[in-house]
Amino acid sequence: MYNKVDTNMNFVEREHKIIDFWKDKEVFQKSMNARKGGETYTFYDGPPTANGKPHIGHVLTRVIKDMIPRYQTMKGRYVPRKAGWDTHGLPVELEVEKLLGLNGKDQIEEYGMEPFIRQCKESVWKYKGMWEDFSQTVGFWADMDDPYVTYDDNFIESEWWALKQIWDKKLLYKGFKTVPYCPRCGTPLSSQEVAQGYKTVKERSAIVRFKVAGEDAYFLAWTTTPWTLPSNLALCVNPDETYCKVKAADGYTYYLAEALADKVLGKLGSEDDTEKKAAYEVLATYKGTDLEYKEYEPLFHFADALIEKQHKKAYYVTCDTYVTMTDGTGIVHIAPAFGEDDAQVGRKYELPFVQLVDGKGELTKETAYAGIFVKKADPMVLKDLDAAGLLFDAPKFEHEYPHCWRCDTPLIYYARESWFIKMTEVKDDLIRNNNTVNWIPESIGKGRFGDWLENIQDWGLSRNRYWGTPLPVWECECGCQECIGSRAELAEKSGNPDTARTELHRPYIDEVTYKCPQCEGTMHRVPEVIDCWFDSGAMPFAQHHYPFENKELFEQQFPAQFISEAVDQTRGWFYSLMAESTLLFNKAPYENVIVLGHVQDENGQKMSKSKGNAIDPFEALKTYGADAIRWYFYINSAPWLPNRFHGKAVQEGQRKFLGTLWNTYAFFVLYANIDAFDASKYQLEYDKLGVMDRWLLSKLNTLVKTVDQNLGSYRIPEAARALDNFVDEMSNWYVRRSRERFWAKGMEQDKINAYMTLYTALVTVAKAAAPMVPFIAEDIYRNLVCSIDANAPESVHYCDFPTVQESCIDPELEADMEAVLKIVVMGRACRNAANIKNRQPIGSMFVKAPADLQDYFVKIIEEELNVKKVSFTDDVSGYTDYTFKPQLRTVGPKYGKYLKQIQQALAQLNGNAAMSTLRETGVLKLEGIHESIALTEEDLLITTTQMEGYMTETDQAVTVVLDTNLTPELLEEGFVREIISKLQTMRKEAGFEVMDKIAVSYTAAEKASDIFTRNQDTIRSEVLAVSLVPEKLSGYTKEWNINGEKVTLSVEKQS
Repeated sequence: MYNKVDTNMNFVEREHKIIDFWKDKEVFQKSMNARKGGETYTFYDGPPTANGKPHIGHVLTRVIKDMIPRYQTMKGRYVPRKAGWDTHGLPVELEVEKLLGLNGKDQIEEYGMEPFIRQCKESVWKYKGMWEDFSQTVGFWADMDDPYVTYDDNFIESEWWALKQIWDKKLLYKGFKTVPYCPRCGTPLSSQEVAQGYKTVKERSAIVRFKVAGEDAYFLAWTTTPWTLPSNLALCVNPDETYCKVKAADGYTYYLAEALADKVLGKLGSEDDTEKKAAYEVLATYKGTDLEYKEYEPLFHFADALIEKQHKKAYYVTCDTYVTMTDGTGIVHIAPAFGEDDAQVGRKYELPFVQLVDGKGELTKETAYAGIFVKKADPMVLKDLDAAGLLFDAPKFEHEYPHCWRCDTPLIYYARESWFIKMTEVKDDLIRNNNTVNWIPESIGKGRFGDWLENIQDWGLSRNRYWGTPLPVWECECGCQECIGSRAELAEKSGNPDTARTELHRPYIDEVTYKCPQCEGTMHRVPEVIDCWFDSGAMPFAQHHYPFENKELFEQQFPAQFISEAVDQTRGWFYSLMAESTLLFNKAPYENVIVLGHVQDENGQKMSKSKGNAIDPFEALKTYGADAIRWYFYINSAPWLPNRFHGKAVQEGQRKFLGTLWNTYAFFVLYANIDAFDASKYQLEYDKLGVMDRWLLSKLNTLVKTVDQNLGSYRIPEAARALDNFVDEMSNWYVRRSRERFWAKGMEQDKINAYMTLYTALVTVAKAAAPMVPFIAEDIYRNLVCSIDANAPESVHYCDFPTVQESCIDPELEADMEAVLKIVVMGRACRNAANIKNRQPIGSMFVKAPADLQDYFVKIIEEELNVKKVSFTDDVSGYTDYTFKPQLRTVGPKYGKYLKQIQQALAQLNGNAAMSTLRETGVLKLEGIHESIALTEEDLLITTTQMEGYMTETDQAVTVVLDTNLTPELLEEGFVREIISKLQTMRKEAGFEVMDKIAVSYTAAEKASDIFTRNQDTIRSEVLAVSLVPEKLSGYTKEWNINGEKVTLSVEKQS
């Protein structure tokens, strides 16, 4: 029979046993093998980096990524789940730098590239074991024995093939562009990487006086980066805007945008009792084009020699529409080396190229700030300009500034040679492919991600670093360049077959050279490695070493039916996948994406170690268990919204769902074992079932349909709530209403029906919930099914997802029971308001509802509410009345001039008739005053008055009226129920078994003692007492106050 079920809530210990069972029986692998003949449903796992620890957000991603594949497997599909590791990139290099005590590229090269690369390769596995333990504890099933690894030569070779395809399409190019650049890491970043590192900063901007050549006047130009001013070469105005020349109150003559003059110069004006002084006087106005080519004197002379060498003109006004009137002065300074807009202006006007900042982000020797980091140079530049009388103002401003997402250094926009993929060329394809994807939520795909694609920039691919996939471009001094697409091609070109076995990393691959096909010089590989996001975006094909192997396997598993990651991956992995798939195959790489919000603390704050609010995922799993945390993330909110994670919320879900399910299961096992009830020996015979059984089976099949439809459509909270509601009703309605059926003697048909209905519901729920809460589902299934059926699948995860039996669904029955539940809830509210305990019987209750209920359902209401007679009626107005007054806060502004008339009209209304109208139509119209007057519920102060001795409750079309007048007979019956309740409590406290017989004795005053005497047969029957005697207290004894009467009870077990 069934193993005894411990009712403690120590789910963590039980989960460890389930993990051991899964490992011993290889349940994951067998569940995959069993579905190999089914339709393939591909899931791509975004690779984490194993040199970083898991955090609580990874629990969310793991449980979503685990649940959908489990569900699809139970639907009969073959779901390959290959784990992967992201192993390249700067995070690894920075970790190794820290380990070796190095700082920057110079020290790395001094240490030696080869030993540094070896350390990187070891470092990436630092937390591999921790990740594997974490995944196992969470219940995340993926093939971790044969993962894809991005540093593997086969993986890299597939990337080389991809880059060769892109090269052949003339979409891979080397260009001199202004790029986001990290001076600490010494490498450019892609636009998607930049998007991950913005921070809010407060800095000083500069409004600078540029002396107009040949005039006693100044251009006022604004910049947010004072450190770029030593490299200034031009000013820029908007050709279509109006500019003015003004005489300012500070004695200077300025040129600036007319639209911004008040904002910039307004503070120069003054006003006192004797004189009003204007901030400025307009001398002349110009179109932006009128100022074009107007010359000015340089702020500094650091760049004079560089400009002279290039034989190009500088220090004049240019025009471009990118200049806006939203901030500053309407005139901006141009430094083409430090901004893409500036660079475009520089190319258009053929300005010289001046870059007085080196690769470390420090000002060069030509300046007065040599060796100073750009951000530290800002105040020094401002000080010198102020001393020269050239600083008009240096206002503080707060803005979002990009920082390196890896080392937190402020980025600079820096002109340099880099390798790019021309994503702008495939923009239309990207947008079209994205439109085929089912984004959850849609707003991310159409909005955040869609907008990103609409404004796509070329992908800055190259990195001037060491540990990464080498860019497979070889070049010669003569200018010849070739992209290599495989190890075989490289071996052929080098003329050395051993080259095919060279490790595809620096410095090894850098040593491979071959003869230039054009000049017979030597072809060397370019020194750059590629953006590690290209690695992750290559996983659909590179994990299979496509196209060199596994062509059919790749085609079978591409595109993915499902992926999921956090919202920040819209410009990370989601983008790199879409970009590479579009470039190579011109189709979307995924069909369905669930975007996940970030996990916050209970106050909605971002978690961080520095704030002290970060939660250790291992501690959380150890405290609450995996199922509880999984369940919290499924039911708490839509996956894409931020999740406020805290223990109380997890425990509440654990108690409400897992605890209720477990206790219901424990209840079944307890009584089934007492009765030796073996479910495999009986059939569920629908035509013999009572109303409660048919209701539960109808709800059960509705549940299966609801969960199936929602999980199939990636609606996770909706599926979880359906399970939650069903388990609540199964326990707190079906089991509670059916308890006595399980306690009945013998094995009559009604008792068999109760057992089989509850058994069917528990096993079906275990299967339907298995993708979400795999541990408790396994526990319940194995005990209820495998313990009595040796031929059953040994794991719930081998089972098919339950199928709907439409014939069992009875919408009318469900609706009737829903009405019963609603009336019961309202009746209990009336009891609570009247302060009458549930054990105290009540004489009568009246119900006004849209439809009457059959006697069976009326009897349920009577039993649940402990009411002798429930009557349905069309009119309960005699028990309740309503008075109405206007809510001045809302009625005043709308109908102020009619307010007195409205007050009078409301006072004269028939309260019940008006309330009925308000409920039916949502408004009360007072057309006798004016046809425009229509008052909603928020416009009214409604007071309910009730007839004495009655309590009413109304909810939309249903009203219940409870008769609270208690007769002596009702009070005595209530007293007896209290006695029975206290004795049942004492049975539990004394540790008696459910079926143990007891002896009861008592002491009480005359009134209570008489009640004992008159009702002793009822009391003995209810508590399994063989005797009920006064005065002789023996056994477990306890004193009680029952309805104001002092009573002492004792219970003693009888053999």
